[in-house]
Amino acid sequence: MVKSRLTAIVTLQVVLSGLPLTHEQNRPTTKNQEWILLFNGKDLTGWQQLNGRATYTVENGEIVGTTIANSPNSFLCTKQTVSDFILEFEIMVDPDINSGVQFRSLSEESYNNGRVRGYQFEIDPSPRAFSGGIYDEGRRGWMYPLSRNPKGQKAFQNGRWNHCRLEAIGSSIKTWINGIQCANLTDNMTSEGFIGLQVHSVPERDVGKKVRWRNIRIKTENLEAERRESDPKVPELSYLINALSNGEILRGWQLLWDGKTSKGWRGAKLDHFPESGWEINNGVLTIHGTEGKEAAGPGDIITEDLFREFDLEMQFMITEGANSGIKYFVDAELNRGEGSAIGCEFQILDDKNHPDAKLGVKGNRTLGSLYDLISAENLSVLGRSKQFKGIGTWNSARIVVNNGNVEHWLNNEKVVEYDRHSQMFKALVAYSKYSKWSGFGQWPQGHILLQDHGNTVHFRSIKIKKY
Repeated sequence: MVKSRLTAIVTLQVVLSGLPLTHEQNRPTTKNQEWILLFNGKDLTGWQQLNGRATYTVENGEIVGTTIANSPNSFLCTKQTVSDFILEFEIMVDPDINSGVQFRSLSEESYNNGRVRGYQFEIDPSPRAFSGGIYDEGRRGWMYPLSRNPKGQKAFQNGRWNHCRLEAIGSSIKTWINGIQCANLTDNMTSEGFIGLQVHSVPERDVGKKVRWRNIRIKTENLEAERRESDPKVPELSYLINALSNGEILRGWQLLWDGKTSKGWRGAKLDHFPESGWEINNGVLTIHGTEGKEAAGPGDIITEDLFREFDLEMQFMITEGANSGIKYFVDAELNRGEGSAIGCEFQILDDKNHPDAKLGVKGNRTLGSLYDLISAENLSVLGRSKQFKGIGTWNSARIVVNNGNVEHWLNNEKVVEYDRHSQMFKALVAYSKYSKWSGFGQWPQGHILLQDHGNTVHFRSIKIKKY
């Protein structure tokens, strides 16, 4: 019903406006194959403004959004909602501001006083160059930053019209700018909503800057025939919870935790899974807080299998003041006494409220760091801080080990990179707490570990691809 209503209403707008049909519509085609114009080129019929007070006008067949002072983000939104679709539009934006196009978005008075929330096709003319990425406005923040696709960062061109394409079909969301694929996202949080044109809030110096849109068209039927082939070099980022997408399965990913049982895991110093302290509930694996001491409660858990080279991803959520970690190349036999099992560690920490953040050397015990060895900093976008989404919010951790090269990623932006066989790494180990463990970090294989540090931390969607 939603698709048919949108088709009927917008087709009527096109007819009444007297606009010439696009060349796609001039072809002899069935009704279900037609593209539909969302903007009639003359006025804003079919659109409504939400949230901010930026101005939207029609000039020379273009929608022009102009920034104003002291306004939150503004959105010019379709009055109708749509589910699966292919959307194309052209955009030109002042290089001093950013913008975007909302899709599958919602606005309800019961949610944050009607603040627009939902997916956004990012338009980012800054040196960061995240245009074509997917941002979740008013909810989860960055879902597909272009730090995962350097080729896509070159697609958007300042000072000219850019052609943009968005395919949202089922849980698959893909974007292109000027023919170059930018994003390949899999997510199923929202399946339907409106489309909105964003004018971002700005500081005083950027008042009066403009964003222009034209040739906005949508297709809601017969989508399979119009889908573009995905660029195999553009990585898929999937946010399916405790499940793999078809693409991930084809590329060799496997779930490291099934989301329901303790299968494949045991205590680091046990031959079975801890009987208490670790809880599996509603698709979440939780270590419950005890006294805030390392492995003094139920203890760490490790994979039963050993891993050599791999791409490991998971989501974690910390409570205030929490400390934990994800360890790899763990040798569970090295420390059978008090304390945690020995291995390289992706630190999980509340940097603001846990004292460990101020210990170590120059922040090498903070969130995302190679614990006690290398400090985490944003290596994807120089000058940008680590992208932590906050306490009580799901964050993503990624650890990549390939031919001795190791990377830590926090919310899909790289924060650590090192060669575990290099002289530099060996020197760092020699002056750390790990110096007494011969060959630390260079063992050919090891377990993966989730740490009990006495604080409540949650994990889910744990998956791995072996190289």
